[in-house]
Amino acid sequence: MNATMPWFRSSYSNYEGGECIEVAPSPSTIHVRDSKDKAGPTLSFTPAAWSAFVTFAAEAQVTKPE
Repeated sequence: MNATMPWFRSSYSNYEGGECIEVAPSPSTIHVRDSKDKAGPTLSFTPAAWSAFVTFAAEAQVTKPE
C-alpha cells in the first residue's frame, strides 16, 4: 500500500476522537483504516465489495427500528 495515498475521513465522523474511519480509494482496491490508529492495520476491499457494503449499510440504517 502506498503511504502517500490520500485518506478521506467518513462524512459521518466527527473530529473529536469519536469512532471514525478513513478510506483511501485506488483503481483496484479500497483501503479502510481507523482514523485514531493511522499506523495500525488496514482492511482492503475490491471496489465491488466496498460498494455492496456501503449499499447494505445505507439500507440497514434506513430500515433500523427505533
